[in-house]
Parts: sequence; structure tokens; C-alpha cells
Amino acid sequence: MSTFLFTSESVTEGHPDKMADKISDAILDAHLSSDPNSRVACEVLLTRGLVLVAGEISSLAGVDVADKVREVLKEIGYTSEEIGFSAENCAVLVALQRQSPDIAMGVDTGGAGDQGMMFGFACDETETLMPMPIYLAHRLAMRLTEVRKRGILPYLRPDGKTQVTIEYENGQPRRIMNVVISAHHSKDVDMEQLREDIKREVIWEILPSDMYDPSKLEIHINATGRFEIGGPAADTGLTGRKIIVDTYGGMGRHGGGCFSGKDPTKVDRSAAYMARYVAKNIVKSGIARRCEVQLAYVIGVAHPLSVMVNTFGTGVISDEKIVEIVRKVFDLTPQGIIRELDLLRPIYYKTAAYGHFGRELPEFTWEKTDKVDVLKKFAGI
Repeated sequence: MSTFLFTSESVTEGHPDKMADKISDAILDAHLSSDPNSRVACEVLLTRGLVLVAGEISSLAGVDVADKVREVLKEIGYTSEEIGFSAENCAVLVALQRQSPDIAMGVDTGGAGDQGMMFGFACDETETLMPMPIYLAHRLAMRLTEVRKRGILPYLRPDGKTQVTIEYENGQPRRIMNVVISAHHSKDVDMEQLREDIKREVIWEILPSDMYDPSKLEIHINATGRFEIGGPAADTGLTGRKIIVDTYGGMGRHGGGCFSGKDPTKVDRSAAYMARYVAKNIVKSGIARRCEVQLAYVIGVAHPLSVMVNTFGTGVISDEKIVEIVRKVFDLTPQGIIRELDLLRPIYYKTAAYGHFGRELPEFTWEKTDKVDVLKKFAGI
């Protein structure tokens, strides 16, 4: 019997890095709404009183970028200086240029928008086929935002972080060992009251009761004692700085490229979505209980340079055989991925917080398991 601990974290939409991701994807969606063939690579930096938008955009769409920035900030909840950031009063600087023609030349012919490797992952630990630590961390972060926006805990502010540690036994989650929550709050809140409220309204609402012992569960809430100053007033935010939060919480590998602000010709994003789609269908089909898929591309070339499948010894057929089946069943070219997953739509704003994977929303086509039957047929199961 082998045991180990594994920890994953999430952040709320009011965390500065997530604010940057949401603004990047809101600008992407605004361009795709008018011109589905827009080429967008949009980066955002936030700090006290300032939002800087930079990048490369080639599009027929006319988008008021500064208005879009302020719209997102209001939706998140940064509406006054008292909270630490004001959508109305912050400065917005825009420094955008067109996509390089050298890149466009390769993409226009159906090639990948960049070189690199992308990973997808799935496992049978949860109903969403996500690892349990990141699954629970995201749900806690979403609940933290929900109780703020619904006024259940009106003293909460937009920033926040969550973290969950799971004990694994023989490769399967056995119990929750500890939970960490950092909740941004108003200046007049009593910290002991906040801790009791967070336990009641967030932690006990989310944690599955059969996965922890209340007498042994270790809980840390605002461990420094205060979290009054938050958001960009306390921490600079950047697009793409939460790539592990965005994916599998450290369970499974990451190719290094972020997702937000990139149109689907950028395989950093679209091929990572396809790799998740492939891995999830493999696990859902029963071919393996755990699956990691790697795809690799070169700029301007359509077909992947390599396809790798690792089932960590859980596959009912060999990993090499699964690779052969994947190449037959899935079109792994950039254009094939865009068609299969219907990616030229303004669907990306919803991805920017609480994970790009594991939420079965209609827009998240990479979460479909519609290839199960054909995979079973090829695998002979």
C-alpha cells in the first residue's frame, strides 16, 4: 500500500491574474462576435489604478477596448476605490498592433500558429473526470464568489484563493487532509466571524462529507490574520500567470503556453483543448482509468509532429495501440480541431476563471464524450 499527499489551488475571478485573463478573453470574444476569423493575441497587465492592454490583433471588428476593460472590471466587482480598484476611475492604456505577416502566412494555409507541445489529462477520480484536488479547489473558489455576489457574506470582496490537499492511497483519493482559503474582505469585519461564516457557507457546502473527518480536517482561513488589501492594489496581475490553475492543478504535465487572449489558430489553446477532449473520451470509454495526451506542432505545419498517450499502466490495451486509434478517430490539424470543437465562436470569457476543463457547459465542446463508442469499437472492448 502506497500513500502520498497532493495539493492543488484555485483563485477567484477577482484575483489580479484572473482579472487579466478575463479581460484578455473578453477582448477576444468581442472580436470573434463580429469577425470569427479574427487573429487575436491579447495580453493584459493590471496594477494599482492601471490596466495595460498589449498584443497583436488583426480583425475586421471594431472594438472599443477601453470600454470592454471597464465592463469586465464592473462585472467582477471592482467598482470603487474603497474596494481597491475602480472600473470608472482606473487608467486604461492600449498598445495593440496587427499580427505579424510572417505568422499569418503559415496560419492562412492551415498550419499551426506556433511551435510547442500541449497536454491533456483525464482520470476517473471525479464525475467530471478531473483530479479531485483541483476539482474541489475550483468549486470552493466558485462558492466564495457566489456568496459574495449573492450577498450571503456581503463583507467579502472580489479577490480570493483556495487550496485543497488530498491523501491518495494506491493512486486513488482517500480523504481530504486540509483546506486553505484566503478571502478578501472589508475593513470592519471580525475575523473570527469571517472564519465561522466561511466554514458554514463555503467549506461545508462544497466538501463531500464522506471524504473527510471533521475532527482531523485541517482548515486555514486568512492565515495572516487580515486580507483587507487585495486585487491590483496589493498584487500585479498578468495574463497567463495561472496556467496550472487553468488546467489540472499540477496533476499531469503542462506545455507551458497559456490560453487566455488567444484565438483558436494558436495551438497553445486549441490543441490543449483537443488533448483534453481525447483524454476524456479515452477514460470515459473505459480504455483507461487515467490518461495523459501530448501533441506537438511546428509553426506553419498542419499535422502534429508527435502524438503521445500515457495511461500510467491503467490501459486495457497498450499505449502504442491507443495512439494508433487516436490518429484514426481525431483530426489533430489546427483546422480539424477548430471544426470539431467549433472554436470560432465568442465562448472564451467563461473559460477565464475556475478552470478551462471539468465544467460541462454547452460552450465547452472539449468536455464532450461523443467519441466513446467509436473508441470502444477500435479498441475491441
